[in-house]
Amino acid sequence: MQPTSPEMPRCVGDLEAPLPPTRPPELSAGPSAIPDAPLPPTRPSEFSAHPEILEETPLPPARPTELSGDAALKLTIAPSDDSECLRSLDALGVKYAKMTSIMNGQCSVANPLNVTALGNGITIGPPETMVCRLAEGLMRWTAEVQQAAEKELGDTFKGFSLGGIYVCRGQNHGAEAQLSEHAFANAVDVMGFSFAKRAPIAVGKLPEGSKEAAFLAAVRAKACDVFTTVLGPGTDDAHGNHLHLDERERKVGFRICQ
Repeated sequence: MQPTSPEMPRCVGDLEAPLPPTRPPELSAGPSAIPDAPLPPTRPSEFSAHPEILEETPLPPARPTELSGDAALKLTIAPSDDSECLRSLDALGVKYAKMTSIMNGQCSVANPLNVTALGNGITIGPPETMVCRLAEGLMRWTAEVQQAAEKELGDTFKGFSLGGIYVCRGQNHGAEAQLSEHAFANAVDVMGFSFAKRAPIAVGKLPEGSKEAAFLAAVRAKACDVFTTVLGPGTDDAHGNHLHLDERERKVGFRICQ
């Protein structure tokens, strides 16, 4: 084969790679195109770390002696002032005697009363230990019970049959439950009602449409206006034979009426 002549055209031309476009002058990295970076402002002299203005970190104040050691263990919470409530009991004719404070762990009662009878001759059975506000609530409720007795039964209400007030226990007798208001002498279980002429009425399931059922429904509804908690037959099995009434304090005046 004859060698290729220098004058003959080649199959692939000798092409030069294209150069990039010239960089615009305004983007050139010349000294005039890059402004000087601003320096931070000078630190004010009052914030300079001169040794003469540095102070030691102040220590917290000493703990008061009455809040330290054995003195702290002897602290007690001042009991609430029941003077106004007691004046109300006196005006309502409630029979009671002041008791010394009950100190029983979490089941302590600062101002217990030994109540023997309510006003207007209303009996409660054996004397009961309760706080003043519970006694006052019971007395206020008796007026509603009396009206219901006269309207539904044509009889005079004479007294309550109670199932206990102060008992150190949890709610519904649960060992791990929150303490019941009974643990603070602030709850009562009403088992029944007695009257001047007729037989007593026990709390429980009564014949529908009977006078006894109407009476129990009426006094239970009125109890919801007096006490912050009202539980009874139909609430659960634990309250099938009594009305549980208490004065538990709750946020924003919340009440439970079941």
